[in-house]
Amino acid sequence: MKSCGVVVEYNPFHNGHLYHLEESKKHAEADCMIAIMSGNFLQRGEPAIIDKWHRTKAALRGGADLVLELPFLYAVQHSDYFSQGAIQTLAEVGVDSVCFGSENGRIAAFTEAFEHMNKHQEEYDVTVRRYLNEGYAYPEASRLGYESIAFPSGSIDLTQPNNILGYSYVKQLLTYAPDVEPLTVLRKNNHYHDEEIQGKIASATSIRKELFKERDMTEKAESSLPPSTVDVLHQYKNNLGRWHNWEAYFHLLQYKIMTMEESTLRCFHGVDEGLEYRLKRTVKEAATFHQFISSLKTKRYTWTRLQRTLAHILVGTDKQEARVLLRETPPPYARILGMSDTGKKYLRKVKKETSIPLITQPQQLDHEMLDLESRAAAAYYSVLTPERRVEQLNREYGPPVIHA
Repeated sequence: MKSCGVVVEYNPFHNGHLYHLEESKKHAEADCMIAIMSGNFLQRGEPAIIDKWHRTKAALRGGADLVLELPFLYAVQHSDYFSQGAIQTLAEVGVDSVCFGSENGRIAAFTEAFEHMNKHQEEYDVTVRRYLNEGYAYPEASRLGYESIAFPSGSIDLTQPNNILGYSYVKQLLTYAPDVEPLTVLRKNNHYHDEEIQGKIASATSIRKELFKERDMTEKAESSLPPSTVDVLHQYKNNLGRWHNWEAYFHLLQYKIMTMEESTLRCFHGVDEGLEYRLKRTVKEAATFHQFISSLKTKRYTWTRLQRTLAHILVGTDKQEARVLLRETPPPYARILGMSDTGKKYLRKVKKETSIPLITQPQQLDHEMLDLESRAAAAYYSVLTPERRVEQLNREYGPPVIHA
């Protein structure tokens, strides 16, 4: 059974994601599509609009056969650790290929960029360090580093978010799992951070913006979503009372920061270079999350970096523990969130061949990363009513979603 892996967030699952799944399956000539998906918090440090279980339902209805969870510690990270967790897990469950969307659409451009970077790594590192020491944020320092080593004509544009992630995937594949084939499909009609819905294929950012602005499903948003996603979005809001964004958590975050000593804040993953003092000083004067992060943001501290740090503060990710866990290779387990009949058949085939445990419930394994996952769930569901919160926290220990 030929398998293809995709790295996803599905926040929410939209028509562009459906296109990516279908095209990936064609490109890879795959029988089984395996998605590794961020859990309740995402790579840019945001809470997902709906939880991982409902997003898993949408993914399975959209054509995924097996949905694995990318653990919180990998999911809420810059591209290197994000891709490390995702690609190494997919490799360990035996995928034949990994296919990602890109603004370029040519896999050769990514492999050529990897080879070029290998030849010029030292020059790139020196340039990045220089700009970091001058106070530049890492993404900008990295962009300037890429410019300094003059990628060949026709190479990828590493200022585009999906190209950056794609490059990280290819780097992981070629170094960790060279037997897994890298593939890419050209993204259609939108850019990752487009803020307005334009046509049937729109960015997840623009869809969320529309939903939160109108506080309900709209005709414009619905046109960019498969019917199954419209159903799960309605179901989640009707049953659990809300969709999630950072504003809902601000009172909890504010309380936590205001009642902690600087020395305690300093212990959280991402709180570096004296950021704890800025956090304490700024949080008192903010009435909303948007105000808070707008005041915190500097040339060095980008919006995304700050959101990731705030997610780790909310969840309580210890800096030293994170450093130890992120050094583990391969990831300590693969948790199955959902499967189709094809996914079940695939699991039966590979279960005895994998070198890491495949688990369906966290109580099947004792590991610090699963303890962190439990805290992430507690933080995510903390904004629900008490009854619904208890229900969803219990769901964390339940079985995967089965799609017939």
